[in-house]
Amino acid sequence: MIEKMKFLSITGPKADIDRVVNQYLSKYEIHLENALSELKTVEELRPFMEINPYKELLNKANEFVSQLSQPVSEETGSMDVDTAVKTIQELSEYAANFQEKRTELSKKHEELLSSLQWIEPFLNFDFNIHEVFGFKFVKYRFGKIAHEYYEKFEKYVYDNLDTVFFKCASDEQYVWGVYFVPATQAVKVDAVYSSLHFERMRIPDEYEGTPEEAVSKLKKDLASIDEQLKNCQAEVGKKLESRRSDLLKARNTLDSLSTNFDVRKLAACTKAKNDKQVFYILCGWMTERDAERFQKDIEDDVNLYCILEDDENNILNQPPTKLKNPKLFKPFEMYIRMYGLPAYNEIDPTIFVAITYSLIFGAMFGDAGQGLCLLIGGFLLYKFKKIDLAAIISCAGFFSTIFGFLYGSFFGFEDVLPALWLKPMNNMMTVPFIGKLNTVFIVAVGFGMFLILVAMIMHIINGIKAHDPESAWFDTNGLAGLVFYGAVVAVIALIMTGKKMPAAIVLVIMFVVPLLVIAFKEPLAKLVEHKADVMPKEKGMFVVQTIFELFEVLLSYFSNTISFVRVGAFAVSHAAMMEVVLMLAGAEAGSPNWIVVILGNLFVCGMEGLIVGIQVLRLEYYEMFSRFYKGTGREFIPFRKIEKE
Repeated sequence: MIEKMKFLSITGPKADIDRVVNQYLSKYEIHLENALSELKTVEELRPFMEINPYKELLNKANEFVSQLSQPVSEETGSMDVDTAVKTIQELSEYAANFQEKRTELSKKHEELLSSLQWIEPFLNFDFNIHEVFGFKFVKYRFGKIAHEYYEKFEKYVYDNLDTVFFKCASDEQYVWGVYFVPATQAVKVDAVYSSLHFERMRIPDEYEGTPEEAVSKLKKDLASIDEQLKNCQAEVGKKLESRRSDLLKARNTLDSLSTNFDVRKLAACTKAKNDKQVFYILCGWMTERDAERFQKDIEDDVNLYCILEDDENNILNQPPTKLKNPKLFKPFEMYIRMYGLPAYNEIDPTIFVAITYSLIFGAMFGDAGQGLCLLIGGFLLYKFKKIDLAAIISCAGFFSTIFGFLYGSFFGFEDVLPALWLKPMNNMMTVPFIGKLNTVFIVAVGFGMFLILVAMIMHIINGIKAHDPESAWFDTNGLAGLVFYGAVVAVIALIMTGKKMPAAIVLVIMFVVPLLVIAFKEPLAKLVEHKADVMPKEKGMFVVQTIFELFEVLLSYFSNTISFVRVGAFAVSHAAMMEVVLMLAGAEAGSPNWIVVILGNLFVCGMEGLIVGIQVLRLEYYEMFSRFYKGTGREFIPFRKIEKE
C-alpha cells in the first residue's frame, strides 16, 4: 500500500532554523521540496547563502574513521557540538605533526625510487661508477638503443668505429649499455650513435661502487623509508584507536549537524526589510501519521508555525510515493521499483505481484524436493545477508513445493509421491472444436484470463482515482474492455462445460456494444467532460484509424491470453527434463547413479529456475502491468532516515 501524505509549510525566525531542525525535524521523516520552487507566487523570497561549517570537519572525521582497524558497524551515540569539534581538531593536529614527516619521507622515497629505475638496467656493469665518472681521456655514455638499430650497429658500424660498447641488459624493445670513446673522437662517435637513435641516460654522480652495490644500497634505503612511513601511520592509528569511541561519537554528531545544516539548500527566507525580523520557510511531505504527531509536538512552540495544505490544486508537485507493505511481501517491492514506483494516486501492486509471481512460479516449476531447496536456501540467504531476491526465491520455493505435491514430483521422481491433482505430462482433456489438449495448458490459459480480468479491474480503479473517465470507462482495459473480455471468458466457459449459449441479443450487447464504446472512447470522454468538438474534423481518417485500433485490441486480447500457455508448457518441460536426467542416471533399471541424479537436479534447479523466474517476471510486466500500471511515481526520500523499532 501507499502511505497517505500531507504537505507542510513550516516557518519561523531565520536564526531559529537550526533548533527546529535538530529538535523536531530530526525526529520525523520529511521529504523536503525546494521552497523557492513551491512558493513561486510569494514575492521577495531569497535562498540561504550560508556555507556549511561542518562539512570540512565531517570529511576529516570520515577520513579518520576509515583508518580504524576494524569496520564500524555498531551504534556509538553522539556528543555535544563543542566536544565533537574539539575532538576532531585535536586528532587533526596530532595527525598533522606526522603528516609533515610523511610528506618529507614520501618525497625522498620518490627520489630514491627514480634513482633505482635509472641504475637497475646497468646491474651487469661490473665497474666502480664513481671511478668511471673520473675518466679524463675517455668519454662514457650510459643509455639505451632499440633492438633493430643495435643489430645494424653490430653488423655494419661497430668494427669501423673507435668505440667500445658494453651491453648490460635487454628486453623486447631496447638494449641497455655503456659505450666508451676517446675524448678526441667523442664528437664524431656521438653523432653516429645519435643517428642510430641511442637515448642517453644521465646517471647521477652520487653512487659508490658498482651498480649492483648501488642498487643494494638504494633498496636498503627504500626499505628504511618504508618502515618509517609505516611507523608514522601506526602511531596515528594507535592514537585513533585510543580515541575510537570519541571519534565515532564526534563523527555521528558532525554528520547529523552537516545533514541538518544542508536543509538550508531547500529552504527560503524572507527579505530583510526595515529592520523587520527575517523568517525561513520549509516545505515538504510527511506521512499523515507523522504530520499529526509533528503538529502535536510543536503546538506549544511560539517560534514555530506549521500549515497543512489540503487543496491539491495549490501544490505544484505530486506527492512522493512511500510504500508500506507487510514484511512477508516487502521483498517484492524490488520488482515494483525495477518497473517504476507507483504514482501517489495509483494502486500499489506489490501484494498482487507477490501472490501471482509465487503462484505462477510454483505452477511452472512444480517439484517438492527442488522447491524445498529453494525455500530453505532462499530463507537462509535472506536471514543472514538480507538480500530481497533471496526472500523472493524462498516464497517461490514454497509454492514450488506445494505444486510438487499436487504434481506428485520429488527431485524428478514421479512415483515417490502420489499426485494430489494431476501429472503434467499425462493428463489430457477434450476441448470442443479442437480435440484433446494437455490439462495444464487449459488451466494455465483459464488462470491467465482471470488475472487479465483482475488487471482490468485495477485499471478501472486507477482511472477513477485519477479522475480520468476515458481510461476508467471507455478504454481497452476500462469498463468497456472488461465487459467485452468478460463476455469472451463467459462464452468460452459455457462451451467448455457444454452449457447453452445466451440469446443472440445478449451476445450482441456483450460483444458489439463494448467494442463500439472502445472505438468511440475519445468522443465519449469529451462528451462526459462537456468539451467542445466532440467528433474529430477528419471523420474518414477517424473511421480508418478506429478499424485498425479495434483489430489491434482484439489481437492484444488474444496474444496476452495465449501467453499464459507458457505456464503449462514449463510445467510439462520441467517433468520432461527431469525424466531425461533420471534416464541418464539409469533410474529405470532400479539402481540409479546418485551422482548423476544430484548433478542433474542441481543443473535443472539452477538453469530452469532462472529461466522460469525471468518468464514469470515477463508475464507480470507485459501481460498484467501493461494493462493497469504506469509506474510514474517519485520516491519518498527523507532528508534523514529514521529507523523504526
